Amino acid sequence: MFLDQLREAPGDVINLSSVAGRTARAGNGVYAATKWGLNGWSESLRQELLPNVRVTLIEPGVVDTELPSHITHDATREAVLKGYSAATVKPEEIAAVIGFVLAQPRHLAINEILLRPADQP
Repeated sequence: MFLDQLREAPGDVINLSSVAGRTARAGNGVYAATKWGLNGWSESLRQELLPNVRVTLIEPGVVDTELPSHITHDATREAVLKGYSAATVKPEEIAAVIGFVLAQPRHLAINEILLRPADQP
């Protein structure tokens, strides 16, 4: 039913994943698994909804958000905070990227965008 509703009219689906959907590190296996799953689902959804619905996957690296405050495991939160202490990409910049994707003509589909702060390894 969900797919039928999406197919009824042209539109866009934007999925926000993470660079963790392409890389995995010790200690973030569950997080990476959810992002890898979202990446795969996005590609499947893209193919199922052709040609009326564009599906775009946005995969940002470190973004200056409240994410670390939601981590309840102390050691993991501290490790994540180290990376986030120098986060230079703002949520508004990710929103601008999404705006760019949505502003493209309907015949152009941007399927994936991987972006990171310029200094993120």
